[in-house]
Amino acid sequence: MTSSSSPSQDKQSFADTHRTESLRADALMEEDVAWSHEIDGERDGDQFDRSERAALRRVVGLSTELEDVTEVEYRQLRLERVVLVGVWTSGTVQDADNSLAELAALAETAGAMVLDGVVQRRDKPDPATFIGSGKALELRDIVLETGADTVVCDGELSPGQLIALEDVVKVKVIDRTALILDIFAQHAKSREGKAQVSLAQMQYMLPRLRGWGQSLSRQMGGGKGGGLATRGPGETKIETDRRRIREKMAKMRREIAEMKTGRDIKRQERRRNKVPSVAIAGYTNAGKSSLLNRLTGAGVLVENALFATLDPTVRRAETPSGRVYTLADTVGFVRHLPHHLVEAFRSTMEEVGDSDLILHVVDGSHPAPEEQLAAVREVFRDVGAVNVPEIVVINKADAADPLVLQRLMRAERHSIAVSARSGAGIDELLALIDSELPRPQVEISVLVPYTQGGLVSRVHAEGEVISEEHTPEGTLLKARVHEELAAHLASYVPAAH
Repeated sequence: MTSSSSPSQDKQSFADTHRTESLRADALMEEDVAWSHEIDGERDGDQFDRSERAALRRVVGLSTELEDVTEVEYRQLRLERVVLVGVWTSGTVQDADNSLAELAALAETAGAMVLDGVVQRRDKPDPATFIGSGKALELRDIVLETGADTVVCDGELSPGQLIALEDVVKVKVIDRTALILDIFAQHAKSREGKAQVSLAQMQYMLPRLRGWGQSLSRQMGGGKGGGLATRGPGETKIETDRRRIREKMAKMRREIAEMKTGRDIKRQERRRNKVPSVAIAGYTNAGKSSLLNRLTGAGVLVENALFATLDPTVRRAETPSGRVYTLADTVGFVRHLPHHLVEAFRSTMEEVGDSDLILHVVDGSHPAPEEQLAAVREVFRDVGAVNVPEIVVINKADAADPLVLQRLMRAERHSIAVSARSGAGIDELLALIDSELPRPQVEISVLVPYTQGGLVSRVHAEGEVISEEHTPEGTLLKARVHEELAAHLASYVPAAH
């Protein structure tokens, strides 16, 4: 086993930390783990010498190897056995461990068995092998010791880094991006979701195609009449593969554009009818689908796993005052979300940018919820949703540390604590949504004849009714409506006495 040569006081602090916190693969989803400023804050006294900065530090408690024979029988298929490796370039030791614990949770979601995890302290990843040639040899020893068949790196590796690291460790090497793409491929259910994931996978694979043996052999050249080829060498097989992938990508983009047209038409119809829209966005496994089910009874799949639901769901909802709006559940975000996915899912994420209000859901029981907020807002900037009003919904409040809730609510002025599981705070959230949704600008008082009942229905559906009274002449309405509807109602304004 490999360990760092740290000073005695650092060894003791690491031991104390690891005795109090378990970093199993589901640590980020554990409801009773809370982040503490005293434990996890910056420690000014830490100093790292050259030997420690260059060492691989074993992260304990990540193994998910099965011990009980009943578990082995339950999992009938043999899972991939993986070793995780990360490069710690900045932040505290707890930040590095949390990042690797999240990678372990991603690996488990993809169907792998995590055997071990190590972190190396470096100023920046090695451009050749990600962790350096010497540490790559140490990683090979760990792979042999554990019997792993895959190494998962906590970062996006260049094609050269992948090849060089595989040459040393002698097993398959994948990076964080490939792992997330694999999870998306498993969980995509709708036609649009599958197309978006396929496009992202092809964008990722195109520069990483490798050629050897017959892949580098050339097709024969042209020749008149289909006879013997005499015009020199043609494409290599790998060039043919790349051309076919580009053609498939172009076809996939066309299909996604056609699907986007249908989504745009529905969105324009809602705008034409002046129906406000609310988008639920947030970190993966923060409880977005649970919140959607609680608010609308949508019946969306809920599972304690990363990226359990990918396909966007739009449902009709109603505020306590009777105003109709749409509620859209969007794909979950994660730290360092691959840019291929951001591009492929851009049409889906436009639901966030075009909404009137964002419910930004964050897991209050997470060890570092502030990191979740920062990661999601980075994606907001990518999709142009920076100017949309936002309510920070701190979910899982029943399992969160009260001190963490207080800290979050102090930092996020426009926030509310709820529990989608127990229903606590949901009524307050509905009232907050009602107050934050954009209100019609024109206030009118009209006397609508009973023969024009359709206009009364439109006022209820598209506007905000302040008072309603039934008189012998018709329905006396006082309401706030948008300008277009106000123009239709202008002829029914009662004459001044």
